[in-house]
Amino acid sequence: MPTFQPVRGMRDLLAEDAEAMTFVMGKARETAQLYGYSEVITPVIEPYELLSAKSGEEIRSRMFTFKDLGNRTVALRPEFTSSIARLASTSLKNEPKPLRTFSVGSVYRYDEPQRGRYREFYQADFELMGTSNPEADAEMILLTDRLMKTVGLRNYAFKLGHIGVIRGILSQENVEEKTQNAILQRMDKKEFDEAFKLVKSEECLSTLRGSLELKSDDVFETAEKIKSHVEGYCKAVDSAEELKNILKLVTEGGCQVQSVEPVFARGLEYYTGLIFEVYIPELGIALGGGGRYDKLIELFGGEPTPATGVAHGLDRIVLAMQMQKCAPMMECARKVFVVPVNESMKGEALRISQILREEGISAELEVMGRKMNKALENADRRKLDYAVIVGERELKQGAVVVRDLAKRDQTVVEIAKLAKIIKA
Repeated sequence: MPTFQPVRGMRDLLAEDAEAMTFVMGKARETAQLYGYSEVITPVIEPYELLSAKSGEEIRSRMFTFKDLGNRTVALRPEFTSSIARLASTSLKNEPKPLRTFSVGSVYRYDEPQRGRYREFYQADFELMGTSNPEADAEMILLTDRLMKTVGLRNYAFKLGHIGVIRGILSQENVEEKTQNAILQRMDKKEFDEAFKLVKSEECLSTLRGSLELKSDDVFETAEKIKSHVEGYCKAVDSAEELKNILKLVTEGGCQVQSVEPVFARGLEYYTGLIFEVYIPELGIALGGGGRYDKLIELFGGEPTPATGVAHGLDRIVLAMQMQKCAPMMECARKVFVVPVNESMKGEALRISQILREEGISAELEVMGRKMNKALENADRRKLDYAVIVGERELKQGAVVVRDLAKRDQTVVEIAKLAKIIKA
């Protein structure tokens, strides 16, 4: 018989990894609740036209695309924003604004598998639709800051930019949108020489090249340098001013931004304003990122609706936690092993297991028919907390034996007090 392995780029999450992933998902949901975001669940498979419309050439080339049995071209979602924009233009179009949505689940890209990069991976996605005010953009950064703190990460850093600065320069120089997208795609990969080859205007080229030298250690100084540097490009100046306003709000909100990047770009074509990413020093890839996309919902047939959002890479957050040795702070739930001393005690063992579960205590029943010593060895090896031994003599007194598997001691406990004592 053949031995099957997961498809390349996919992987199984066994108990410890699944626990860490569930922990991070739970913290993302807590964050959503704290900030007033409502969870929505969208299909994993969407029409290819929807997902490819403004995703960017890099992502389009890496989508899992196929024909369904109706001969329609569909794809596995490479991210959430297009699906949420579809919802905003249909089912949610009459909902009061602002509209805050949250989604969590798997997404798919045919990337080359490597550390922190898989073909099936998990994201937590937050979208805020209905306002162009800078405090909405600031909220994306502040809730990301909250999530990073909540999972226990240290020394994480934010990088900010504004896609409107580069697009403002290129648009005023009458560079076609398709060429703009190609330039930004190359900038996203730090292929600046290749990007600049697509620029025909010497003045435009000089401005873009000069932007590479504007970065300084003071983020507000960098933002001011950007604004001065693009003087004469009206929309670029407005974008630089907007970046300063967002930066001010984020700082006043209690979050420190470590870097403002004058020529920062991200791979998705739908961005129109602020863009940002968050990193830790130990890992050279972003843990999350997002930005403003004011034209996407209109593109999908909805009313003109400004919007901003962020997606967090949950696999990468788990990896970052492992690298920084942040143990998931799970609730300290006691794990109990219930063992009948003989065949006649099985029914009572089942009943006592149910009593514990109804009190919120994890209770595993010995179902392998092992002798007592072997059963306790197994419970010890699996790091359970207590063994509850159900025997005839104790049961006549309405009690059981409770063995502390870590301390190696045991005592007789009344069944009526069993849950309280284990919880204590």
